[in-house]
Amino acid sequence: MNYDILVVVCTFKLTLQFTEDYPNKPPTVRFVSRMFHPNIYADGSICLDILQNQWSPIYDVAAILTSIQSLLCDPNPNSPANSEAARLFSENKREYNRRVREIVEQSWTAD
Repeated sequence: MNYDILVVVCTFKLTLQFTEDYPNKPPTVRFVSRMFHPNIYADGSICLDILQNQWSPIYDVAAILTSIQSLLCDPNPNSPANSEAARLFSENKREYNRRVREIVEQSWTAD
């Protein structure tokens, strides 16, 4: 038997900026790469509770990145930072997926 396997590797860049108040205050985290996601603002900032009102000094960089990865895989359209992405995610998953795929494909050629 022959199997065709497609592996897609997406690279999205983000910045983490730490102040002297860290770990008592969260770092500022922003995507540098263009994103189309219900919980990511146009400026790349992320609507994620642990980066806002649920921050705790016990969170380290690994916890932040794991939370972001989880959010990317499982958007929360009830707390939208991008209302268009949230609407499409809830009402038209096919168009939402098309828009996400478009951004991913653009990321392959972006520096």
